[in-house]
Amino acid sequence: MTSLTYDTSNVKDSANSPQRQFILADADSFFASCERVVNPKLYRTPIVVLSNNDGCVVARSAEAKKLGIPEGIPWFKIREEATRNGVVACSSNYELYASLSARMMHIMDSHFPHQHIYSIDECFFDVTGNTSELIDRSRRMREAVWQGLGLPISIGIAPTPTLAKIVSHWSKHYLGIRNVISWEDAMQRDPHFLKHIPVEDVWGIGRRLAPQLMSMNILTAADLRDSDSVMMRKKFGVLIQQTILELRGIACTDFSKSDSALDGKRTTQIMCSRMFSSPIRDPRDLHQAVSVYTQKALHRLNMQSSLCSSISVFCSTGRYNTSDISSHIRGTKLFPEPTNDPLIITKYAFEAIQDQIVPGAAYARAGVILQGLIDKDAYHPLDVFEAQLDNGISQALEAARQRFGSYRVGLGYGGIRAKGRLNQDTGAHWSMKRSHLSPRATTVWSEMLTVKA
Repeated sequence: MTSLTYDTSNVKDSANSPQRQFILADADSFFASCERVVNPKLYRTPIVVLSNNDGCVVARSAEAKKLGIPEGIPWFKIREEATRNGVVACSSNYELYASLSARMMHIMDSHFPHQHIYSIDECFFDVTGNTSELIDRSRRMREAVWQGLGLPISIGIAPTPTLAKIVSHWSKHYLGIRNVISWEDAMQRDPHFLKHIPVEDVWGIGRRLAPQLMSMNILTAADLRDSDSVMMRKKFGVLIQQTILELRGIACTDFSKSDSALDGKRTTQIMCSRMFSSPIRDPRDLHQAVSVYTQKALHRLNMQSSLCSSISVFCSTGRYNTSDISSHIRGTKLFPEPTNDPLIITKYAFEAIQDQIVPGAAYARAGVILQGLIDKDAYHPLDVFEAQLDNGISQALEAARQRFGSYRVGLGYGGIRAKGRLNQDTGAHWSMKRSHLSPRATTVWSEMLTVKA
């Protein structure tokens, strides 16, 4: 392998001279931090956030990580020991997380131009300026987010997005610094710190690719940086070549051609899939679940003003099903013309699996996928191929949802909640279990926080 030396000549004077830089702002332990916003008593308390139906650990606070709680472990396996250690478990509060994320991104957008929201808890800024100035502005942005929302964020500044991710990651996990750090500062602290970054921690290197690189003796970010970019492109594709170049300080990422994660816009398909809190054996209940998930997917379809060309529905029994009956069904229906009509789409969803349901099977999961997405405003076919457009039902359902809340009106069963179940997801026995749900203080009137002077 050819050994290369990273050329820092193009960045060593950036503290005093303006140049193109990328800023990564990343919320620290975002889900756990959101839980602390609505419950300040959890400050410095180890927190774990659970997946759907309170199944597995999907997020951990720094205190929970220090206790050795791994990500992905089933909660029931560690519940007793974790409780003895003072760990607090929280159900996934998607409404709260999405609301606080939108507010956080809005605050940060007022401090820097050219924001690209990469995920629910992090965003990039493509800016030009000298490093010392960018550090000062980043610190003011960090303070504004903390004062406005109570969310801590870490910030990395570097010549490329990949280096900004690495700098931020290295600062938090190896230095224990959760503040603002630049590429120059990291190089001054340790000019060879890339040798301490495992290759699997490099942005863009997934779990499948990392073992292949390690088999080639590419073990660290420095090894990947010094590899032959042309040979690596031939073997693994253009994306890894771009990663190598970014590790060398050459920016290759074009955020202008990618969608913002906060917009939630999908260009190929929209999926809604859930595990049931209790198995479904009655085909009528399965139809109800499919109806609920179809309407959830339709809500997103209409929010982004799209049409869909087909729908796929899948249902399956559990992986650890103790019953003799095992069933994994999937069906796809093509629409005569692209449509956003909820009556047509829901009808085809039922038909996709109607003849495949196995009587007596204990179904544990179902999902709906809207496929062949088309921008409604850009679809201009011949008159005989006109789209089957919604005649106002979706708008009426959305108006009722905004005025009276989710699950008060729907198609068929539609997931409508019964009296006395207004705080549940749908009111059905199979609906998602969230036994440790914190208040949805920013989206539900009845759960708003009360401040007493």
